[in-house]
Amino acid sequence: MPPAGLTGGGSGTPLAVRAPPALIALAAAGLALSGCGGGSQATAGEPARSFDVKVASASFPAKQAISKPERMQLSVTNTGSRTIPNITVTVDSFNYASNYAELAANKRPVWAIEQGPGTPAKPPVETQEVSTPGGGQTAYLNTWALGALAPNRTTTFTWRVVPVKSGSYTVRYAFAAGLAGKATARLASGGPAGGRFAVQIAGAPPITHVDPKTGKLVTGVYPAGP
Repeated sequence: MPPAGLTGGGSGTPLAVRAPPALIALAAAGLALSGCGGGSQATAGEPARSFDVKVASASFPAKQAISKPERMQLSVTNTGSRTIPNITVTVDSFNYASNYAELAANKRPVWAIEQGPGTPAKPPVETQEVSTPGGGQTAYLNTWALGALAPNRTTTFTWRVVPVKSGSYTVRYAFAAGLAGKATARLASGGPAGGRFAVQIAGAPPITHVDPKTGKLVTGVYPAGP
């Protein structure tokens, strides 16, 4: 469901399909609610209008493996003439719903987030050990915000993650222009600003070894001696 203009092909490249209404609902549902402090200063005075954006780049490896660190990166450009109040992105697939009996919470990770978007606090906040670092965190579990974005400027959301559950997954993302659900983001064509990645996570990490000539970690079995 990537925005129009993005083409598929290659690892980590979003697929060239249009975003269905479900993806728009993803951003709206994640942002319209104001529980847990989400409706305070971060949403005050948010305008009820649409802002034009372009997804400048989107990358997330299509083939991954358990315990092998990866990076997901989304860059978005403000192509309009007005400053976006608070550029945000909602990601729907870092977790899955488990039906295992007697769970206190049914949300379980597909990817463990080592660091989310934004600059980590310095010094670290007291909750850093139990809350993924990154200044882009919001009151919403799957939404990140990087603040105002001026016309013709680009900002980048970056996640450092570790896969913890094997299988095939579709990771969907949707941009918005604020946290209250009033300010929306759209492509110049009028279409939704979002996309998706198709990802396959292998059940075991690849075999690696240190190249004695370069000192770098490389994939494959170390060559046997004579």
